[in-house]
Amino acid sequence: MSSLGTSKGVLEIAKFAIYVTVPIGLMYFFANNSQNMQRFMGNRPYVVYPPEGPRPPSPEELREMAREIARKRNNSQE
Repeated sequence: MSSLGTSKGVLEIAKFAIYVTVPIGLMYFFANNSQNMQRFMGNRPYVVYPPEGPRPPSPEELREMAREIARKRNNSQE
């Protein structure tokens, strides 16, 4: 038997060490050399949005359009 306890205890310590060292190692790798980050990000495509479409009408324009439609309906029913 090890001095740390059961084999499950050793496994938990090893997992914890990996969980802690991987993010710190990656941060160290990218933070100390910005070329690493540029090389890594250069291989990834960026989001390209389509050109902007026509804007919807303003509330005032919508009200005016509704009034015109109502007038046309009233005129056609008479």
